[in-house]
Amino acid sequence: MTVAASPRLTPAAALRGTISVPSDKSIAHRALICAALGTGMSRVGLRNPGEDVRSTVLALRALGVSIIDLEVGDEFVLHVTGLGTRIALGSLGPGTADCGNSGTSMRLLAGAVAHGSGQSTLTGDASLSGRPMVRIAEPLRRMGAEIELIDSHAPVVVRGHRPLLALEHQLSVASAQVLGAIALAGLAADGLTTVSVPGIVRDHAERMLSAQGVQIERATYAGRTTTTILGPTDLMPMWIDVPGDFSSASAWIVAGALHADASLLLTGVGLNPTRTALLDVLRAMGARIDVQQQGEQAGEPLGSIQVRGGSSLNAVTLGAVDVAPLIDELPLLAVAMAAARGTSEVRGASELRVKESDRIAAMAAALTLIGANVEELEDGWRISAGRPLDATIVTHADHRIAMAAAVAAWTGVARSVVLDDPECVAISYPTFWRDARLLGIES
Repeated sequence: MTVAASPRLTPAAALRGTISVPSDKSIAHRALICAALGTGMSRVGLRNPGEDVRSTVLALRALGVSIIDLEVGDEFVLHVTGLGTRIALGSLGPGTADCGNSGTSMRLLAGAVAHGSGQSTLTGDASLSGRPMVRIAEPLRRMGAEIELIDSHAPVVVRGHRPLLALEHQLSVASAQVLGAIALAGLAADGLTTVSVPGIVRDHAERMLSAQGVQIERATYAGRTTTTILGPTDLMPMWIDVPGDFSSASAWIVAGALHADASLLLTGVGLNPTRTALLDVLRAMGARIDVQQQGEQAGEPLGSIQVRGGSSLNAVTLGAVDVAPLIDELPLLAVAMAAARGTSEVRGASELRVKESDRIAAMAAALTLIGANVEELEDGWRISAGRPLDATIVTHADHRIAMAAAVAAWTGVARSVVLDDPECVAISYPTFWRDARLLGIES
């Protein structure tokens, strides 16, 4: 369902069907960048890549990488010619690369060009240019790269250096993007690079690099996760069909859990255990969800998720240790909290303030407008159900806010919703409105 204007979204009579969501953009970014740094020809298969993944492709081309793409319906096959040799890691740049709205592209590429050739400049749109980049600049500077920012933000100007210094990094924020940037830089460091983060973060970088022959290890102890990378190293070429994006699937997982008449099957979804915490939270709230693993791609498990509606959900309380593994799903989970019995609370999620929008403020405003009871906290929310209302939602051009508001409308958490920018979902999920129609949603 292509949305040309802002339609009024109303409760769906039922949610039934089978869909395959777009490929996981977190994995896709890393696959493309690692393929570019590797040897020989790599093949990266994608389903309905969103604008963020396309930004990575364009950025890599601007930095000297040959990428040939073949499109067949919803499937894209990218042939990436790696810049490396059998004994040396590839060297990106020089060049100027536009990362669009993709923070992951910019942060990971900063790590990749830290050992690149000459000067590389990473730019982005207005939203990305307002997001913090000091957290990647500081560790990369310590490793020997020269990095310039403007008032702690993009554009990110990097003058690469090789070899880089192998150091120990103690991060105060659990960020898979920062960890990934340091890991990519560590490939060209002489010795053991160590990255320690609080709690548990996504391990896509570790799985991807391990599949390409890198000596990389990960361990969790005393509340921190530590990753070690042995460099310098080269990267083998890869062949991967990127699994479906769990964060995209989460829109339908939450919708199915909330709807009174729902039976949804999501196929080919990535089931990386560092990404699926939403399933545990929803089950704890009372949702009926079944998962079946069916294979792996480059170390990433994938399978199907069955969601059945008709359950009454109960409130839940989440703290800092809980939120890191489901940071992208928190706007959707806030909608579930607005449908649950009792008062739910989320704390320790201040990272949401510096995403594509201030997601704490944006969701507090949206949920209040649709009739929920919301108290905005410095690092989260306190939420309970209210009386559904009609509302026009300001998405702030944020795909996560738009999808969360749509789910609220289709499941009756709102009486109806109008989105000011329905097309922003294409950042991560270009077929969102079409898939809604496949599941029986008419508006």
